[in-house]
Amino acid sequence: MTVGAVLAPVPAQAQAPAATGAPPTVEERRLDLAVPQEILRRSGFDGVAPEFARELRGVRSYRQAERLVAREGGALWRRAVDRAQGHGPAGGDLSRDDDRPLYWARLGMTRELRGWEPGFGLSAGRRAALLERLERSSRGQDSLAYGSGSGYKRILVTGFDPFTLDRDIRISNPSGATALALDGTWISTAAGPARIETAVFPVRWDDFAAGTVERALRPVLPKVDLFTTVSQGRVGRIDIERFNGAWRGGFADNEGVSRTETVPVSDPSSQPQWTSTTLPYGAIVAARTGPFPVYDHTSVTEIPVGGAGPVVREAGPSAGSVARAGGGGDYLSNEIAYRATLLRDRLGLSIPGGHVHTPVLQFGPDNADPSTGSITDPEFVRNRGEIVGQVRAIVATAAGSPTPPLP
Repeated sequence: MTVGAVLAPVPAQAQAPAATGAPPTVEERRLDLAVPQEILRRSGFDGVAPEFARELRGVRSYRQAERLVAREGGALWRRAVDRAQGHGPAGGDLSRDDDRPLYWARLGMTRELRGWEPGFGLSAGRRAALLERLERSSRGQDSLAYGSGSGYKRILVTGFDPFTLDRDIRISNPSGATALALDGTWISTAAGPARIETAVFPVRWDDFAAGTVERALRPVLPKVDLFTTVSQGRVGRIDIERFNGAWRGGFADNEGVSRTETVPVSDPSSQPQWTSTTLPYGAIVAARTGPFPVYDHTSVTEIPVGGAGPVVREAGPSAGSVARAGGGGDYLSNEIAYRATLLRDRLGLSIPGGHVHTPVLQFGPDNADPSTGSITDPEFVRNRGEIVGQVRAIVATAAGSPTPPLP
């Protein structure tokens, strides 16, 4: 993910509190702005939150609430996947491959659940558990299943929500669009057929510290033949990130929260400063996967042994150095790659896995100004389709290539 300017405050007109219960979060308050409402309306997802609120009003017990949030969260994920893959009605004129309706509809549901006051009473802890269940089910995190068949490879791909929304609230994330496009699909590889399952993750430091990545990936990682985390990276290029660092650089997340610290993980006494990709980066770079150049990106920022401060090292980390940025930076894209590859190593798995940074998804030159521009344009749609298609080709290449040795 690209690090940029500090996020601006949420506009005052978006800060209306929920009618009852806990107040909405920073993310949820953006819902009332014109752009999110247009995205929901033009995709047919504008009825998701009101219908969920109606369902909540009929709930009479906590157990019933648990069933409802799991069912409706899963239904939202399946609806977004179906729309992206061309199944069922489009619901509006917004491009089917758009990841934004899922993001904004989920926030509408979480806002309703956060402000809900059932007649049976609801403790803060139980409300938090319901919100977590809704997040997991609406992100595809609890539906990562491949079946028990043989003769095919199993692949896991993850994406992210849109981010830097206070810079441009229209923003889409091509990694999230990729997750929707690939979930449950089959691809052909040089090693035979492969089935892809996907999930998306929030752009929030505290969710990562609470273990959202490990909870989602630990049950499924031992069952897959290859995994890649994906996020939006640099303009005009794709990077296969060779090294991931154990450092958070402080850039504000979607809640406006900043964290500058060592990546918090379980058993920190055995925590390495660096983890490495086991994706076949050489084969991926050499393959003709699409219009964007693909790089084996080895640069990191470290404090070397005996060093006084951070330095950039193009050839990867030196022995004993302290991480200050992985190849993917010091934001949550680096962190998901670090956590996923650390989990791979702690589980003793020898599967290919690592991180792919996509190009930045850009609006057309005549639609670049967020204050006057429209929520979509032909170049924006074309660019997103090209990125999704090239990530699919990269995954197919990786699945059909030998795993390189660890550096």
